[in-house]
Amino acid sequence: MPMNSRPHRDHEEKSQSFSKNERLLNRSDFVNVNRSGKRYQTEHFAVILKENGLGIRRLGVTVTKKTANAVRRNRIKRLIREFFRLNKPLLPEGHDFLIIARKDASGLKLKNVTEELGGILFNEKYRK
Repeated sequence: MPMNSRPHRDHEEKSQSFSKNERLLNRSDFVNVNRSGKRYQTEHFAVILKENGLGIRRLGVTVTKKTANAVRRNRIKRLIREFFRLNKPLLPEGHDFLIIARKDASGLKLKNVTEELGGILFNEKYRK
């Protein structure tokens, strides 16, 4: 293989990416999910699910200034995005996920985020 060519990305590696079309970006998308989605509460997060009719999973993350300082808010967002990226195949397709962090979420590790969000998002009874 030539030194300057990149190896071909296999499907598994590509499925663990987090592309722009998998994100809720517009205010209207956030408002739509927030108004008409199904709400679930955990100790550190509020999770809102809504079918999107697009056949893809999309994630939106909200962490307010009340939650923590900027460094901690960004860490929470990174952990939630990492949870989504690693667990995409286990999540229902064609849904929008809006995850809202609460005040005491800033001290969590990825393992805690996975346990807490997985308890809702991996459970079959919450998918319908």
